[in-house]
Amino acid sequence: MPDIEDIRCFIEVVDSGGFGRAAKRLGIAKSIVSRRIARLEAELDARLLTRTTRGISATEAGLEFKMRSERILADLAEARDAVAQHGNGIVGTLRLSVPLSFGVRYVAPVLAEMAAAHPRLGIDVAYSDRIVDLIGERFDAAIRIGYLRDSSLIARKIAPVYTVVLASTDYIARHGRPRTPDDLMRHECIVYTAASDPDLRFRCGTRWTSVRPRGRLLADNGEAILQWARAGLGIAVVPTFLAAEDIDRGTLVPLLTNYEMPEAGIYVVRPPGSYLPAKVRLLIDTLAARFGGEPYWDACLLNRLRRRQASEPAAADCIASG
Repeated sequence: MPDIEDIRCFIEVVDSGGFGRAAKRLGIAKSIVSRRIARLEAELDARLLTRTTRGISATEAGLEFKMRSERILADLAEARDAVAQHGNGIVGTLRLSVPLSFGVRYVAPVLAEMAAAHPRLGIDVAYSDRIVDLIGERFDAAIRIGYLRDSSLIARKIAPVYTVVLASTDYIARHGRPRTPDDLMRHECIVYTAASDPDLRFRCGTRWTSVRPRGRLLADNGEAILQWARAGLGIAVVPTFLAAEDIDRGTLVPLLTNYEMPEAGIYVVRPPGSYLPAKVRLLIDTLAARFGGEPYWDACLLNRLRRRQASEPAAADCIASG
């Protein structure tokens, strides 16, 4: 019977398209990958791989074997999860991708609690705002913030995300306070470059308006944008999970609070398939328990913004978006 590790190695070679890339992903020497594939082909008495100008690809027999082997490995993982749960434990390594700022502030403490509660659970986290390829890069799940694109991935919404326009009291004293979204075009804005859409949308009543802020300071990270805003360098637009502490301390002041901005979301996404590994289920349930409903960073902040909104002059000149 073929060895399980030989089978895993073969699947990795096909998915990565080469022995060297497979070895790097598996953390073993390329020579070991070659020996395992040779042993597997000898035991099955079949050629599973062929070399092409683009690298390594599976033969027809190899594709058939890969499809059935993946099903076997999924069943094996499910069986291991079932046995582990009888012992009240989660086993294996959770490989997770999370956004940098949100991940360090909010997800890292949750993962620490999970690790402490489940000593047999390994956690391997990539903190980056890059959108990773879950299947190609072998991630079990990813946390994504914003608006999800259509894909084959399975998504679970954990919490809403609200956005707020902010500036320091020093900036407002020097440049004045914008009263409408169009006023932002006459201000120095700190631009977030990683947004899928560079336009900001605002709603007053039933009408929407869009503006594209401009400024000399650009960054792809919310924490950096907050630091520049605290220094009085411009107006920032950031999610409330980053802004709540600054608003509470008074270091940054909410602006345009009579205008509503579109609600985004915090999602856990995972590869397609009906089987949900216990380690991913644990992650989803833990995050939903901690952040679900109205997240705690918004509980007090939204009430404060509503009070401020009631005291500000009504915004009458909304412009319908085209």
